Amino acid sequence: MGRAFEFRKARKMKRWSAMAKTFTRIGKDIVMAVKEGGANPETNSRLRAVIQNAKAANMPKENVERAIKKATDKDTENYKEVLFEGYAPHGIALVVETATDNNNRTVANVRSAFNKCDGHFGTSGSVIFMFDHTCNFTVKKEDISIDMEELELELIDFEVEEVFDDEEGVIIYAPFEQFGSIQSYFEENNVEILSSGFERIPTTTKSLSEVEQADVEKLLERLEEDDDVQNVYHSMEM
Repeated sequence: MGRAFEFRKARKMKRWSAMAKTFTRIGKDIVMAVKEGGANPETNSRLRAVIQNAKAANMPKENVERAIKKATDKDTENYKEVLFEGYAPHGIALVVETATDNNNRTVANVRSAFNKCDGHFGTSGSVIFMFDHTCNFTVKKEDISIDMEELELELIDFEVEEVFDDEEGVIIYAPFEQFGSIQSYFEENNVEILSSGFERIPTTTKSLSEVEQADVEKLLERLEEDDDVQNVYHSMEM
């Protein structure tokens, strides 16, 4: 198995600890999707993907509908996606994805987390080159009539990097830019998309001692507790 498989396996060991955090994150995704492309999932592919993820996270249907309705209100603030970069202790590169309606607050909170946990708040472009931006899909296994190698060949025009079987379904990883094309391919071929998303996979990782890992985890946990933070990616070997 390749980097994406190992990356996914490591991240599955540390999912969002609280369901409320997951729902908050999806709620922001819904607002951004509706503000960008409208409230009709049939004509808004981004919203369609977010609804699939909400279903995968067991978010109640009424919560999703409420979030869509709220997002259509002109008084509802849109969220801006802002990326932060820096280093955790022991030279571990970090990329922090946020969705915020108050950039000053988010910058202050992220910077404070780095400072209080002996990290280094970096400038734009300081570490992002160390991560590959990928898209991923989990599709219904029963809808795939060919094996993994054949599926990978079938998707070669979409630059798919890895295809593997998982208890959740069939997982596909490809470059970020191929998201729309792959989403359309599965929909046109009646393959149910269970969930989809984007991840940043480190091109190289660094091994640390248990004590050093604990130092890094302290910063990761502080960042992930912030309501504006959507995802945190790092180069620490898990």
